Amino acid sequence: MVHAVEKVRQRLLRASQALDRSGIPYAVVGGNAVAAWVSTVDEGAVRNTRDVDVMVDRKDFATVRSALESAGFVYRHLAGIDLFLDSEEASPRDAVHLVFANELVREGEPAPYPSLVSRQRAEEFSVLGLEALVQIKVTAFRDKDKTHLRDLIEVGLVDDSWTKKLPSPLADRLQSIIDTPEG
Repeated sequence: MVHAVEKVRQRLLRASQALDRSGIPYAVVGGNAVAAWVSTVDEGAVRNTRDVDVMVDRKDFATVRSALESAGFVYRHLAGIDLFLDSEEASPRDAVHLVFANELVREGEPAPYPSLVSRQRAEEFSVLGLEALVQIKVTAFRDKDKTHLRDLIEVGLVDDSWTKKLPSPLADRLQSIIDTPEG
């Protein structure tokens, strides 16, 4: 278990260092971003994740690909997702997944992902600002996104005042999580 967690951390650091060296604007999103935010309040409440999600601007894709490949990652486009594997034999679950700022990730989502404007430095990598991260989580709204929202609520980073910061139906989705903290 410790080895699996460390592999994700090393993948995150290797990818972010490659992007930093190339001067490419990016932000870690997904479970690692939630963990970074939760750790600012309660390290014991941090939840592990198995992959690394990174947001970039689509216009930077060629530079992103070059930077990550130079760090040893192997590019694949699978099921509509741009990802970077640790090796040719690696599982797509154990990868760096790209999402694009200002774009819909899945058809039918109520809002595009936000821009990279609110990114900030957290530890050794850039992370999306909390408000933009919450927007992503209520937009995607899968089970793991709901769990991540509950983690942010549990440590006090998000509360019912946040519903005023989001458009409907995103505000309604967040309110439903606040109203049912146990699921």
